[in-house]
Amino acid sequence: MSAQILSGKAVSAQVRDRLKKDVDQMKLQDPNFRPGLVVLQVGDRDDSNLYISMKLKAAAEIGIDATHMRLPKTATESEVLHAITEVNENSSIHGLIVQLPLDSIHTINTEKVTNAVAPEKDVDGLTSINAGKLSRGDLGDCFIPCTPSGCMELIKQTGVSLAGKSAVVIGRSKIVGAPMHDLLLWNHATVTTCHSKTANLPGEVGKADILVVGIGKAEMVKGEWIKKGAVVIDCGINHIPDDTKSNGKRVVGDVHYDSAKEQAGFITPVPGGVGPMTVAMLMANTVLSAKRFLESHQPGKWNISYTKLNLQKPVPSDIVISRSCVPKPIDLLAREVGLLSDEVELYGKTKAKVQLSVIKRLQAQPDGKYVVVTGITPTPLGEGKSTTTIGLVQALGAHMKLNVFACVRQPSQGPTFGIKGGAAGGGYSQVIPMEEFNLHLTGDIHAITAANNLVAAAIDARMFHESTQTDKALYNRLVPLSGGERKFSPIQINRLKRLGIEKTNPSALSEEEITRFARLDIDPSSVTWQRVLDTNDRFLRKITIGQSPTEKGYTREAQFDITVASEIMAVLALTSSLEDMRQRLAKMVVATSRGGQPVTTEDLGVSGALAVLMKDAIKPNLMQTLEGNPVFVHAGPFANIAHGNSSILADKIALKLVGPEGFVVTEAGFGADIGMEKFFNIKCRYSGLRPHVVVLVATVRALKMHGGGPTVTAGMPLPKEYIDENLDLLENGCSNMKKQIENAQHFGVSVVVAVNAFKTDTEAELDLVCRVAKAAGAFDAVRCTHWAEGGAGAVALGEAVQRASEAPNKFKFLYDLELPITDKIRIIAQKIYGADDIELLPEAQRKVELYTKQGFGNLPMCMAKTHLSLSHEADKKGVPKGFILPIRDIRASVGSGFLFPLVGTMPTIPGLPTRPCFYDIDLDPVTEQVNGLF
Repeated sequence: MSAQILSGKAVSAQVRDRLKKDVDQMKLQDPNFRPGLVVLQVGDRDDSNLYISMKLKAAAEIGIDATHMRLPKTATESEVLHAITEVNENSSIHGLIVQLPLDSIHTINTEKVTNAVAPEKDVDGLTSINAGKLSRGDLGDCFIPCTPSGCMELIKQTGVSLAGKSAVVIGRSKIVGAPMHDLLLWNHATVTTCHSKTANLPGEVGKADILVVGIGKAEMVKGEWIKKGAVVIDCGINHIPDDTKSNGKRVVGDVHYDSAKEQAGFITPVPGGVGPMTVAMLMANTVLSAKRFLESHQPGKWNISYTKLNLQKPVPSDIVISRSCVPKPIDLLAREVGLLSDEVELYGKTKAKVQLSVIKRLQAQPDGKYVVVTGITPTPLGEGKSTTTIGLVQALGAHMKLNVFACVRQPSQGPTFGIKGGAAGGGYSQVIPMEEFNLHLTGDIHAITAANNLVAAAIDARMFHESTQTDKALYNRLVPLSGGERKFSPIQINRLKRLGIEKTNPSALSEEEITRFARLDIDPSSVTWQRVLDTNDRFLRKITIGQSPTEKGYTREAQFDITVASEIMAVLALTSSLEDMRQRLAKMVVATSRGGQPVTTEDLGVSGALAVLMKDAIKPNLMQTLEGNPVFVHAGPFANIAHGNSSILADKIALKLVGPEGFVVTEAGFGADIGMEKFFNIKCRYSGLRPHVVVLVATVRALKMHGGGPTVTAGMPLPKEYIDENLDLLENGCSNMKKQIENAQHFGVSVVVAVNAFKTDTEAELDLVCRVAKAAGAFDAVRCTHWAEGGAGAVALGEAVQRASEAPNKFKFLYDLELPITDKIRIIAQKIYGADDIELLPEAQRKVELYTKQGFGNLPMCMAKTHLSLSHEADKKGVPKGFILPIRDIRASVGSGFLFPLVGTMPTIPGLPTRPCFYDIDLDPVTEQVNGLF
């Protein structure tokens, strides 16, 4: 009786059908996901092209995105390795096949090339790592070469159990024989491998219940050698002469088919046996790789390790603590929180930038819980918002085992060398390394400085050139001859369209149109754009520019601001994408024309260049806490003339990464009346995100100052009122906390009060603050000791925040954008600050009329007011009553998307004190360690 034929065509069709269903299932899990395969070919061999076309066709039928990457015959080994590295780092590719042989005019080490393929993408199963795992029996953690895998699939079709059977493999190649031996062995067969040196080959073959042949010799194995009823798998492909064929030859295997089929129980034909299975199993490996990728990168599924703190008493200085903790490599942290290698740009070992493509990849993932940390009205005694933000994140992550991200602002470098020092938190709740955090980081602030000052240079240069040239000369220089013709740039065509001029040929404009196009006619007194510098320098608060003889007497008064006060910083913080940032940068209004029209950076022709300067700055910066939690450090706008919050993009990426049960904790600048109000009314309005919990930070000492405590003088001992128990003073000061709780409740969000405890606080004082907070409507109020204990000292706070996040949320904005400008200002003044009313001074009234006329009346308000009081007078502590809030002026940040009313005088670049911090700062030339920074 002849053997049953094992048809590779039929079995491979079943495999492909199964794989197609698997791919469809993956797409249901993630609609944006498709398995990706790259076939890398060097040269242009006809046989390789045929094999590749078969692979690409099979991939397309299954639903795999397959790409044929072809390198020329002139490709060198280094070029091939570079191409492999690019594919290895591409997270959308799950399988990489290097088509052999490598058809290059140069000598290429094939072993080196195949081993360069990332083992997790080696769907051919040829790397030493995959071969080693197979030989050790780690079948679930490797890729099996496709031909042996196809052989196993065909053997399974027979129903014959391998356990205890005698198996013989003829051939010991790395591609077929050796892995086939390992596969049979780990499926419990007793395996013999035969080769060219084997004595009595027919005798060995005759013992085989399972015979796999891959020796490369036509019809070498004869039927009479084969044991009756054996399973015969023929992997050979050989060509022998055949005059009956049009090409004079036919394909045969390594087994003499006609005689063998009379002895065997099952046999594979050639062709049509193992061949179709090889391609099918290659596809199976690719789908398996894609499945493993999906399983290991499930959104919100973190495998994160935390750093254990070695707490010391008394608590050492911040810098000593920071340096006592060795940060995790930042690429490791990135992997732990679900970021892919091609989504992360490393800046050394402890900081990295994260690509915005993460948002698209995770767009189907539900967001986590959103928490904003704010505080009572600040005092010189400090409330510790940054420290509480980091302590809370360490508690939620390292101690409560929840996915959690901190999102904080990047500090200005100016105060670091001035009077404030660092801003990375403190004690055992810090972002590390703090030197990196507080200095250049990844250069975002420098990029903003460059972009901002390019605009300033463009404004003055444009006014200068317009004042010294005729319309025609100006036009000819703006649209210069190139190759004998004039041509508008895309940004100039945009300007023509805004002017209502629907022409693209420069020679077609009328004289009137040339004048309108070429002249911005900026009123010098209306210029609102200032130069910036990330240094505290009081002597740049008012300057005169243009004093060189080359400027022909064109001078004007101007000023410098500190870089974080630049509108470009606010744009960075509020943008939602690269395209949105480009549009916001284009809309920035820098001046008004003499005709009363706003002049934008797009009118100046500089907006595209700004986007180029900002293209890297838009990517959030990844760092970590002392306990190994992830932190995004991104954007650092002023909290008075801007909105004082870190970037929307960082929050959005973090919310996706933590998953629906995780938390993102961000911090709003200054007190709740300033930073939190702007967080809700500006940041949340543009982001579309809805916060779950407000954490309001308070300290006993600061509340005592609000209760009427004495002034604190820097360098002098604290008055006894702040050291000794004084419940009356404290209770009076709690009025400020109650008002800030009320302010948060205006937005319908639960409030948890975090009482940041100091060693001088008594139990009675801490209990009083918690009791008053709860009576005022706080969801909960808990004492925290995270400065001294790290995350362990904020676990009670973390538990309260977790409970509060599950409470009903009725978030709402404070005002409607359609209201008149004056009404929006009045609502903030009365509801948040407690003012009786507002008073618009003449310049403010004029700006209300101007901005309403220019179409900016529907923007939100960003109040520029002292942060030291709920009122406009910094020395009025507690909860001032009966005051009228004076609005001195109103300015527009149209690109950022808000108007900022000025309440009083607001310095926009700090000065240096008598003894700046830089006296203590130096570099150790041996260790390169920064000393004295904190």
